[in-house]
Amino acid sequence: MAGVRRHAATPRARAFLWGLASALALPPVHLLPVLLFSVPAFLRLIGASRTLKDLAIIAWLFGFGLNLAGLYWITEPILTEVDTFWWLVPFADPLLAFAVACYSIIPAVAAYYTKPGLGRLLVFAGAWVLSDLLRQFAFSGFPWNLWGTDWAVPGTLGDVFIQLASLVGVHGMTLATILLAGLPLFGKRGLAAAMVALLAWGGFGVAHLATPVAPTGVTLALVQPDFPVPGSFERAALLARWQRLESMSQAALHAGASAVIWPEAASPWLLQSDAGARAQLAAVTGTAPILAGSIRMGGPNDYRNSLVVTDGPGPAVAYYDKWKLVPFGEYSPAWIPVKITPGGGFTPGTGPATLHIPGLPPVGPLICYEAIFTGQIVDEADRPAWLVNVTDDAWFGDSAGPRQHFADARLRAVEEGLPLARDANSGISAMIDSFGRVTASLGLNRNGVLVAPLPGALPPTPYARFGLEIPLIMSILLIIAGLLLTRARAGYSLHKH
Repeated sequence: MAGVRRHAATPRARAFLWGLASALALPPVHLLPVLLFSVPAFLRLIGASRTLKDLAIIAWLFGFGLNLAGLYWITEPILTEVDTFWWLVPFADPLLAFAVACYSIIPAVAAYYTKPGLGRLLVFAGAWVLSDLLRQFAFSGFPWNLWGTDWAVPGTLGDVFIQLASLVGVHGMTLATILLAGLPLFGKRGLAAAMVALLAWGGFGVAHLATPVAPTGVTLALVQPDFPVPGSFERAALLARWQRLESMSQAALHAGASAVIWPEAASPWLLQSDAGARAQLAAVTGTAPILAGSIRMGGPNDYRNSLVVTDGPGPAVAYYDKWKLVPFGEYSPAWIPVKITPGGGFTPGTGPATLHIPGLPPVGPLICYEAIFTGQIVDEADRPAWLVNVTDDAWFGDSAGPRQHFADARLRAVEEGLPLARDANSGISAMIDSFGRVTASLGLNRNGVLVAPLPGALPPTPYARFGLEIPLIMSILLIIAGLLLTRARAGYSLHKH
């Protein structure tokens, strides 16, 4: 036991354990106070590092612990076909955590070369967010487990504190989170400053929530069929799937919906090219718009993960192709020499778009994974009046994954000042207003139809207008301020002596 305690007391072990503890702040646990201990502890470990190599290992171990716990749910899709892919179970989460942990080295090195004090905290916070921004774009991007999402707590408390995203986005919220978490390093004055900052943050949230918004007068139906994954491709199973979608859509329209939304890849038929399927659907739903998750053929061997819109038996009135594809699941990245995606994977679309559908306000579609890419979800030249996010989180079971994905969707609504209709095969489906508040929802692993009014939109928020430039500039300015503060303290110390 003594040997185990000695091993656990080493700086490397402590870095890993503090990283693990930090994951408790992420959705769905939202244990934010843990960061008041883990962030100062990490900064102390950075300062105590003797060599650059030792620093890099400690920083990587902190990031590895954080992401190992925060991304455990990526193993769930493997478990759906465990008889075939059982050998991947022990490796999937550790390998992804191994890669993502490397980004933790960047802020640690920046802090290491800054003297202890407020300057080091400022530099560390700015460099951490720059690292997160890099992670959003490098190697096709993976902006998951951002500390700013910790504030998307279900209920009124979360509603208040996520309003800051309208100004600075989730990356800016990460910046504020790190600064608040590091203030206990400065004793009672630091804690007092943290309390004042929290009060100001909450005050802004309350004031922003009081902004009046006009209703749209549109009622939407979100179909949550809870299809099993992986589904059967036997014709009888596909027909049963189609009949369930038709029946649920008909019930939704009878309940007063103006349009019906189906989740990602829900349609068993290729709706854009299958006139027979559109005619069958129109016989049940008439001319009501159906926004259907469907595979689309762009050409021979050109498969797209799409949202196809129909409003009767005629040709589809609009479609959108997913452009942020999931690496290894939907495509094999070019930087990987071995292509492992079955059938060559999907072809990406051209980027964010706004669909103009008769009878509905202009809409910006997001398919599944795209909802995590803050600042990259709206066509700025043709701003939509609402967002729709179709997804299939059934692959991740009753884990943290669907809940983290849902928290991200709420933040996108706040950032853009746009209501968001989220339709998930197995949940969480919800209507989210332009403040990120959930006005109606269907929980996980339920079959049902959610009929709810579409809330109104706000004018473009500061973050909607300037996007990622805001946290980028804030981070750079914070690093400069930290370096100047450190230099000023060093000059004062020399002058004093």
